[in-house]
Amino acid sequence: MIAELEKVKNVWPEIKEVISYPRTQKQYKKLVEILDDLIDEVGNDEKHSLAPLMETIGNIIESYESDHFIEIESDPIEILKSLMEEHGLSQKDMKELGSQGVVSEILNGKRELNVRQVKALSKRFNVSPAVFI
Repeated sequence: MIAELEKVKNVWPEIKEVISYPRTQKQYKKLVEILDDLIDEVGNDEKHSLAPLMETIGNIIESYESDHFIEIESDPIEILKSLMEEHGLSQKDMKELGSQGVVSEILNGKRELNVRQVKALSKRFNVSPAVFI
């Protein structure tokens, strides 16, 4: 146990910003950027060596958001529909999701959002990717 703590102690200064609970909005935004990069790297590969880090950072972000943001009790598709309405967007405006047919299938619950689509929506609406997961 002491040897393991020594290992952590030695690398902590280099990794503490990545796996610590954010204390400021700036730290939170940095974690969201790191999560975006991890999503690009790991995707849906649960066996990827960085998958546990992606999960950990996702949990930290989720905890921060539940402490600091009003939680919307809704599923990702309802959130997407709400954001589209709020921004005056139609299915044809959602090209980052795919063809109008794909957008229609997503909005009607016949198709789930994939990692690429989640990332694109996160950037378009300036929200955490966790909103769409």
